[in-house]
Amino acid sequence: MKKKNQTSGTNKYWLLGLSLLCITLMLLSVFSEKTKGPFKVLANITVIPMQQGFNQIGGWLNDMSENFETLSQVREENEKLQARVDELVTENNNLQGEKYELERLQELYQLDQSYADYSKTAAHVIGKDAGNWFSTFTIDKGSSDGIKKDMNVMAGSGLVGIVTEVGPTWATVRSVIDDSSNISGMVLSTSDRCIVNGDLTLMNEGKLRFEQMENNENTVAVGDQIVTSYISDKYLQGILIGYISEVNVDSNNLTRSGYITPAVDFKNLQEVLVILTTKKDLTGESK
Repeated sequence: MKKKNQTSGTNKYWLLGLSLLCITLMLLSVFSEKTKGPFKVLANITVIPMQQGFNQIGGWLNDMSENFETLSQVREENEKLQARVDELVTENNNLQGEKYELERLQELYQLDQSYADYSKTAAHVIGKDAGNWFSTFTIDKGSSDGIKKDMNVMAGSGLVGIVTEVGPTWATVRSVIDDSSNISGMVLSTSDRCIVNGDLTLMNEGKLRFEQMENNENTVAVGDQIVTSYISDKYLQGILIGYISEVNVDSNNLTRSGYITPAVDFKNLQEVLVILTTKKDLTGESK
């Protein structure tokens, strides 16, 4: 308790001393301009430098205050600009998405016009099996939309695959690249028939394999179109499968085989066209 009283007394003395110093400096400041001699010199040595120091400190504090205010304004402007940038990025992404969707729809429209003899309906892809490729996938239309098993499915520039299973509001599609897919195809320019086999391993190289094409006098070259043949049991005739990228005569010298570049991008399927007619509907029987 005694120590606390001593500390309190000491603080009072310090406060009193500082107060007296301030009063003295104020008096010196007032009389320094009216006096001469030693008192003037003393004022010049003590009061004036302190006044200059106080003025500098005051100016520095004022500058700091202005800087903080400016910094606050800059931050606020940056936040507004960043918000605008974010808004523009979102708008740009939306526009890009709409652009790509429009391009895909235009592609589907052109495909629809190319096969105008068939009635079709558009559908969205809503699911797929694991892996990079759309070997089997699900669309958002089913029996309530007129979808039936064995209907042909198209996208891009040609054939995607065939409907294998149907529910009321969905359907499963097996694409031509699936390992279990075998399609009777033919060269559009020569009508030479072949079998197009799905192979997911080959799709890593962007191609399908064809085989059992007769080795005859007909010239089959790189770039020729392979379409579904008229003897296919489930696929409608004349739908583009892809383009020949390589053709070779087999060792038996009787047949030719090679590779096809598919007409469809099987990594990026989003919309498809389903032909609302099966081969059985056209022929009245399954061949």
